[in-house]
Order: sequence, then C-alpha cells, then structure tokens
Amino acid sequence: MSLPEGEGSPSFRGDAGSIAVCFTDFTFQYRAQSLPTLYGINLAVRRGEKILIAGPSGCGKSTLAHCINGLIPYAYKGAVQGSLTIMGKDALKQDLFARSGTIGTVLQDTDGQFVGLTAAEDIAFAAENDCVAVAEMHRGAGEAAKLVHIEDHLNKSPQVLSGGQKQRVSLAGLLMNEVEILLFDEPLANLDPATGQEAIELIDRLHRDTGKTVIMVEHRLEDALHRPVDRIVVMEEGRIIADLPPAELLAKDILRKTGIREPLYLSALRYSGAVITAETRPESPETVSFDPLLLSDWERSLPEEAPEPVRTELLSVKSLSFRYPLTGAGGLNAPPALRDISFAIGSGDCVALAGKNGAGKSTLAKLICGFVRPDAGELRFKGKDLSLFSIRERAEHIGYVMQNPNQMISFPLIFDEAAFALRNRGMGENEIRDRVLESLRICGLYPFRSWPVSALSYGQKKRLTIASILVIRPELIILDEPTAGQDFRHYTEIMEFLGKLNREQGITLLIITHDMHLMLEYARRTLVVTEGKLLADAPPAEVLTEKALIEKANLKRTSLYDLALRAHFKNPRAFVGRFISFERSEREAGRSES
Repeated sequence: MSLPEGEGSPSFRGDAGSIAVCFTDFTFQYRAQSLPTLYGINLAVRRGEKILIAGPSGCGKSTLAHCINGLIPYAYKGAVQGSLTIMGKDALKQDLFARSGTIGTVLQDTDGQFVGLTAAEDIAFAAENDCVAVAEMHRGAGEAAKLVHIEDHLNKSPQVLSGGQKQRVSLAGLLMNEVEILLFDEPLANLDPATGQEAIELIDRLHRDTGKTVIMVEHRLEDALHRPVDRIVVMEEGRIIADLPPAELLAKDILRKTGIREPLYLSALRYSGAVITAETRPESPETVSFDPLLLSDWERSLPEEAPEPVRTELLSVKSLSFRYPLTGAGGLNAPPALRDISFAIGSGDCVALAGKNGAGKSTLAKLICGFVRPDAGELRFKGKDLSLFSIRERAEHIGYVMQNPNQMISFPLIFDEAAFALRNRGMGENEIRDRVLESLRICGLYPFRSWPVSALSYGQKKRLTIASILVIRPELIILDEPTAGQDFRHYTEIMEFLGKLNREQGITLLIITHDMHLMLEYARRTLVVTEGKLLADAPPAEVLTEKALIEKANLKRTSLYDLALRAHFKNPRAFVGRFISFERSEREAGRSES
C-alpha cells in the first residue's frame, strides 16, 4: 500500500479489511480548472479511527472530503487519476446512493441538509425512503435522537432550532441510516464557542460509544482538539504535507509555516523560551508539561497593560428595549429581544459584541442602523437623537457590513459596486470617481478596479463591501462576523485591514463575533449580550476569564487562563491581559518593519 508522502507518514499494519478509506496516488482536477486541486494523495484511515484534516483555505481539504462522500465526481465533475477504496470497495465504481449507505456527512451549512417539516421527519427521512416499517422507523428515530440528546425537540421545525441543535438533528439522521463513516465538514464554523465545544464533545462521545470512523475537516485547530484525535492530516496546495499524531505535529513548526493558528497556550510557552516536544504532551493546556518558573520569569518581563485613552462619545444607547411582533392567533407578542440595554462607544474605539446565538446581537445592530425601531429607550449619535434620522441619513454616519458579502453585492463590476451608494445619492461622476478610487486604494482593491466582481476571492469581496461603505465616509462601521469561516491567514488579513481603518482613518468599529481570539487580539472592549440583556461591558481579558459570565453567554475560557492556573499565578487574569498587550506590540513592531 502506498503511504502518505507528507512528514511522519504513519505505518499501517494488518490486512486491507482494517482500512476504512484509502487514497493511492490520487489526483483530481475540476473540469473548469486548468490545474489539479489534489496532487498524488496517499492517505489511509483505519476503521474506528478519528482524524482531523486541517489546512489553509484553498488547500484542497474540502475537495478531499467531497471525494470521500461521493460529491466528486458525481456532483462536481472532473478528471480522476489513481485509486480510492472505501471499506475495501472501489469507490470510483460506486454510485452516489451506494456511497451514502456507508458514509454520512454533516455539512458546514446544516440548513442545506433539511428536508422534513419536523426534526423527527428529518431524522427518519432515509429510513422512510428505504420503506422501513412505521413502528420500526419511530423506534429508530427515537433511539438516534437520544444518542445525540435531541429527543426533546423532535416535534419542532429544524429552522427554529439553534445551530448546535441543527447539527444534532443532522447527526441523528446519519446514525439512523447506520453509516460506518462520519464525515464532518467545518463543524464549528457557525457555532458560538460553548456550542462548538459541545459539538466536539458529542462527536468524541459518539466515536467512543459507536466505534465508527470519524473524519473532521476543520481549521480551528485549538477548538477541534478540545477532545483527542488519533492523527492530524495537514494539507497545503493540494498535497498532504504532514500526517502525524497531535503531539508530534504541535511540536513542529508546520502549523506556522502553513498559516494555521497554533493554540494560544503554546504560543505563550514558546515566547517564554520553553522547548515544545512530543514528550511534553502539548495537545492541551491540561496535559502540556512546562516549567512554571520559566513562564513566570517571562511574565514579569512583560510591560503592564497600557490604559485606554479617554474618548469622545460617538454612540450612546440608553435603556433600549425591543420585541418582534409574533404573527398568529391572538396577536400575541414574542418575548423581548432586547431589554433595557445601555452603553456608549467612543470615537475611534474597536468594540466586540459577543453572546450566544439568538442573544440579540443582530437585533441591536438593526436598531442602531434604523432597520427596526425600538419600543423604548433612545439612541444618540454625537449627541443627536437618532430617531429623528431616516435610514438613509443614518447611513451617512453608520455603515453595516453583513457576514456574507454575496448578500450585499448587486453589480457585476467592482467599480460600479463601490459607486452604487454615491450614484444613488445623485453625486456627480467626477466626485464619484475620486471617492471610489480612494476607497479601493484603502481596501487594497485599486489594481482590480475594472475587474468583474466574480474574479474576487471571498476575502476580497468582503473588502469590496467595506469599500462600498467607505465611499460614504461613515464614522462607525458595524461588522457581522467578519472572520467567520476564514482560515488564520485570511482572518489576519481582514483584521489587519480593519485595524488599519481604525488606526489610520479613525473609523470606529463595532464587531459582532463568536471568535474569542478576535476579541483578545483586536477589541479593546467587549459587550456581552445574552437573552436580550447586557451582561458585561469590559476588557476582553476580563470577559474571557469570568466563569459565571462565560457560562451565561456561551463563551469559552481562553486557554491562556488555564495555563496561568496550572502555573499557579496569583493573578491569572492579569497574565492574559499582559499577554494580549505583548501580542499587540509584536504585531505593531512587525508593521513598522514592513
């Protein structure tokens, strides 16, 4: 059997029957592309094994997953070379239906998988197609639901469930079908931190209880390693460059070279001068072996956190309350979406808005932009009552960037998209041209000013949506999950770009996010909203080290705090704050050098 060419290829022993998935010299090229996306893949996954496939965006990991579940070559056409066997059978000779009886996939966007009107119907869908008797189908759906702890929601529509609950419904449907291989495509992409942690725990429990083969595709490495995996396969530019147990991979510099974020606790240990080897068990902050004195000496060398400057108040929110009307019999109202919210944002600030799914974050953004009007309370911008402003007038001062750039783009050409708001206001073409070109320069899109939008990458499209708002010259930009679904390199690019707008253009940022790293690295304050209430308005280091707050808001304690606890620091929270300040100063030094 050919083995992976990447570093540390494992040695597989035993007969072919012990192998669940085996790629041999496998190359794939999409029909519409001039070069292959996958090159010479050699990968074997044992039955009952649990592996993680990681790599930067565009490395080929999703294409590899599509080859396993059969979407390639049946849904996505292209040329295949080499061989692929699944459970000992030639997968390239199986049709999609046969493949689905062996492999179950939970997609990144679970909404795209639902076909039933209720969770129970969705779970039983495959069994119903197989003409399973009604009594047996009900029993099987109930048992599958209990395995994933979703049995109390069987009569609900999938659309009203939370992101984590939707994943459980999809997973129960796969278990009902009794597949042998579970494939998870970016399982953490749309989940808040606590729900993502629960998802990893659920996958781990099912792996242990059922003995099924589990393959996860995920670039959020630290979160995915919340529970153990047998191996991590790292891909880059369509090739496997490493296939190693987690301890061996984390001890090397492969992650940094390929643009995958290493766990924060390991970054802290490396800064302190600690030598990370596989023997130090670096898989988690609970297992890693280190010298507390070395870490303590490094911490003492760090400067104290710099105090935040006093800022002129830009946006003031006082006693804001809102509830959506509930359609249906009796004209009843839904529970309040926001209740008595009060806070202020200063000019030039960068503030994170966090909280679990459905907490009211997006509703708050809609109220600030004027898309909906509050039931009570007031909003003031630079001291002026925003209720007196139309949506268009608010847009002169406040920009809103949606999570998905494709939902904001209306024109085929980049220049026309950036010019739309100005043309809509009746501005002269000469001034429009000057403003558009200025915004495109700021956003790094000037070289592409005459290109079609379709030629841009996802991250560039995000920049274009920001450019189309910058032409209006707003003072505050609200961004909804600007880094969702992006690997570390693209995450860094977009956040450094936003940081530059904040520093050099003086634009105030309010960032809705589930990303704990983003809060720590870039935000100066964090507003935490849960169940319509403002639970906290504090520095990120304080928010992500407060146990009660973390539990209420579905956040996750930073691993830096766990490391400080293991080192027996008297003030673990101060260590987190000083580490953040150090990281920021390192980034600033890097900017100066470049």
